[in-house]
Amino acid sequence: MNRPELADFLRRCRARLAPADVGLTGGARRRTPGLRREEVAQLAGMSPDYYARLEQARGPRPSRQMLGALARALRLTADERDHLFHLGGEQPPREASGSGHVRPGLLLVLDRLHDTPAQVVSDFGDVLAQNAMAAALVGDVSARPPAMRNVVRRMFTDPGSAAIFPAEDREALARGHVANLRAVLAARPDDPRPAALVAELRSTSAHFARLWDEHEVAVRRSDAKRFLHPVVGEMALDCEVLLSTEHDQRLIVYTARPGSQAYERLQLLRVVGLQDLTAG
Repeated sequence: MNRPELADFLRRCRARLAPADVGLTGGARRRTPGLRREEVAQLAGMSPDYYARLEQARGPRPSRQMLGALARALRLTADERDHLFHLGGEQPPREASGSGHVRPGLLLVLDRLHDTPAQVVSDFGDVLAQNAMAAALVGDVSARPPAMRNVVRRMFTDPGSAAIFPAEDREALARGHVANLRAVLAARPDDPRPAALVAELRSTSAHFARLWDEHEVAVRRSDAKRFLHPVVGEMALDCEVLLSTEHDQRLIVYTARPGSQAYERLQLLRVVGLQDLTAG
């Protein structure tokens, strides 16, 4: 690990980003250009003190997961991400379908969606990035352990995760996740990640195993879902799915028809979500 070079690279990458580049409001006038350290820490899901120590060349060696989170937070290209991994003493992730590095084009769109929930999800369910509205709607993934940032794993192993959906909708949602995962596994039989997820869930969830044995196949596309929010109530939202060129990452945008009750509640959710971020 090259601590001085890592610290310098992080500082330079932070300085070149404006708040609007990552979906944040500018706020009060800034004495120096770029994001604040605490803003990068928030985007990466780490403590501000930990990030500050990395920039001061006195932090501990970051894990691969932490380096990946920093690459996403700082909107690094694939080449810059690989450089970050080398400075951190790690081999860069291999470039293959299903890479966890969010493509800059998807992040560019995500960062400009200020008034509607949106998140980038891998084709086998890992939530890779989300905006503040998505965090307010379905929960902040950065607050969860890495393994529990996968929506399929949470659906079948965390009983509380389904509480954001009406009870009568949950079986169809579970079937959709399993059918999509089977399509991904067939398309990428040599990728160990979806295969490992299937093996894990078949052994730990009787519900998943039953649905898997039914051999339904369906790639996840645009849909409609009902969400139960503890503050604003039920919302019926359209889920628009935008695919990356390789189709292994999906930008999911949740919208409501203007003038509808769901639309009004989304506007309220935006206020609630911003208040929660300020309080945090």
